[in-house]
Amino acid sequence: MLQRLVNRIALPIAAASTCLALAAPAHAQRVVPKIGNICPLGYVDTFNGKCSTLGLMNYTLQPTNGQACPSGWMNVGGGYCREK
Repeated sequence: MLQRLVNRIALPIAAASTCLALAAPAHAQRVVPKIGNICPLGYVDTFNGKCSTLGLMNYTLQPTNGQACPSGWMNVGGGYCREK
């Protein structure tokens, strides 16, 4: 009787752990160094000198280096340009 109960519990646990093992790994949060006083548009100040999207978005950024953004890029503040 006890063996049947153990078998009924063990099978779902084994199946669940197999599903978790085969799941795709989580994506890392997109983090950029803080260049100015503010973070780029869509980023949150993490108060450690960095800005993060908290894993919600993934942008391609490049620093402005005090220049205008190249064609196809938009200024998002914080010293960065984002690809359109």
